[in-house]
Amino acid sequence: MRILIIGQGNVAVNLHLAFQRKGITVPMHSSREGLDSLDPSTDVCIYAVKDCALESVIAQVHLPRRVLHLHTSGSLPMTIFGEDKPHCGVLYPFNTFSKDKPVEDFSQVPVFFEGRGIDDITAIYSLALNLTSRVYETTQHDRERLHLAGVFANNFTNCMYGIAKDLLVGTSIPFEALLPIIDETAAKVHSLSPAQAQTGPAARKDEQMMKMHIKNLPSDELREIYRLLSERISKTSLSL
Repeated sequence: MRILIIGQGNVAVNLHLAFQRKGITVPMHSSREGLDSLDPSTDVCIYAVKDCALESVIAQVHLPRRVLHLHTSGSLPMTIFGEDKPHCGVLYPFNTFSKDKPVEDFSQVPVFFEGRGIDDITAIYSLALNLTSRVYETTQHDRERLHLAGVFANNFTNCMYGIAKDLLVGTSIPFEALLPIIDETAAKVHSLSPAQAQTGPAARKDEQMMKMHIKNLPSDELREIYRLLSERISKTSLSL
């Protein structure tokens, strides 16, 4: 099976390396040029590009009708592939990906997929098993909800790390001092529900402490973020 990845970003590089570790050669092709002259012997074309560019990139690809076309988006439908690409679907690896720190063990990454027809579904499932045993067929609705959940669990959480790092600027305390509490918080939800794992002044309803924190924050934006998150924690946390 000849597999081609279009894209050279975070997801593309991690997929390329994951296949490579399994002894499968999967070349990457730029999404910016030469899309009208791709190898016609390709069997599977995986589009690992930004959502905003996906439709444009797909429109530039002209391969034999037998080729299976897959995008890796967490939110876009497989109907983005037109009638000229009858065999299509979604191959959505659910993790955070960076080129500078590739995922070392892709077998731990869950992969969610959809396919247009039964033959496509079977082919995508078999392809995904080359990457991980954690393969799940899903619907567009559930995939969209998963993507949104991932934004809260990953992107927003990482943004909080950035705020925490900024709050330590001007002190003698390095960001590394936060790593143990970050790691322990993440480890807790492997055995406890988020509500059970929640701690802190908002969970304790410690109004005096929260007022002091708000006073010490350096901007109205951060004070508003603190208020909103504390209100949410106070409403959803278990009684301590």
